[in-house]
Amino acid sequence: MLSVTILGNNSAVPAYNRHPTSQVVSHDGTSYLVDCGEGTQIQMIRYKIRRSKISQIFISHLHGDHYFGLAGLLNSFNLLSHTSELHVFGPSPLQQIIELQFAAAHTHMCYPLHFHTLTQNEVLVDNDKIKISCFRTDHRIECYGFVFEEKMSKRKLLLDRVRQLRIPVTFYSSLQNGLDYITSRGERIKNDTVTAAPERGKIYAFCADTRYDESIIPHISGADMIYHEATYHDNMRDKAYERFHSTTKQAAVLAKKAGVRKLLIGHFSSKYNSLDTFLKEAKDVFPNTDLALEGLTYEVH
Repeated sequence: MLSVTILGNNSAVPAYNRHPTSQVVSHDGTSYLVDCGEGTQIQMIRYKIRRSKISQIFISHLHGDHYFGLAGLLNSFNLLSHTSELHVFGPSPLQQIIELQFAAAHTHMCYPLHFHTLTQNEVLVDNDKIKISCFRTDHRIECYGFVFEEKMSKRKLLLDRVRQLRIPVTFYSSLQNGLDYITSRGERIKNDTVTAAPERGKIYAFCADTRYDESIIPHISGADMIYHEATYHDNMRDKAYERFHSTTKQAAVLAKKAGVRKLLIGHFSSKYNSLDTFLKEAKDVFPNTDLALEGLTYEVH
C-alpha cells in the first residue's frame, strides 16, 4: 500500500496550529520523508511516525520552511545511536549547510549519512518495489517535485485453471514471475493462459512550491494522487505569481489537465485562519480534492 501522512501543511510562518511543510510517504514497510520544516520531529512523535523506518529524505528546495528541521532530525538520529545508513536528496548547497552546522557543534555522525545533490529531472531511487524520480518546478529558487511510483505487482494466478492443469504448487512463484510451465511430457503451458496481468502500481506526486506551470504535467500525468500547493485563494492570482506560488483553482486546473485521480492541496498562507474557502474553490474545478490536513494519512487508491 502507498500512503501519505501530512506532518505540516502551512507556508513559511507557522500559524493556527499549522506547521511548515513536511510529509511522510509510506510503502511496504518503508517511510520516505518529504521536506522537513521546523517542528517535523515533534509532529513525527505526535503522529507515531517511526524514525527507524526512514532511510531516505527528500528536500524540495532551500527555503527555510522546507528544511530548517533537518539538522535537528539528523542530530536526533545520532543521539539515539542510529546505525543504518541514511540518504538525503536535495539541491546544492544543502550538504554544505548541514555539514557546517555539525562542524560548528563538533558533531560526529555515528551512522553513514549520504547526500545526493539534485541537478536535473532524473530517477533517484529504483528498486524492485518503488521508483522515485524528481522534476523541476517554477519557484523563486531551484526547486524539485518528487514522483513515487509503485512497481507492478506479480502476475495473478488463475487458480481454477492452474489446478485443472495440475501445475505443482512449487511452480506457482515462477508463474507469478511470468514463466511458462513445461509438463513432464514436454508440453508448454503459456503463462498468459493461467495468470492475469498485474494491476498497475500506484503513483503519488509531490509537486512542491511552484507557480502554475503546465510543463510539469508530463511528470504527473495519470497519477493516482498528487499534492499541489495552493498558497492563496484564487482572487490573489497576481500575488501568487509575484511570489512564485499557486492558488486554489490553479492547482485544481493543473490536476484536471494532468488527468490525475485525486488532488491534495496545502502550503496554506498564514494570512488565512479558516481553510473552508480553499476546499470550496478547488472543488469547484476538480471535485476529487481534499485538504492536506495534519495528522491524516491518505491512501493512494
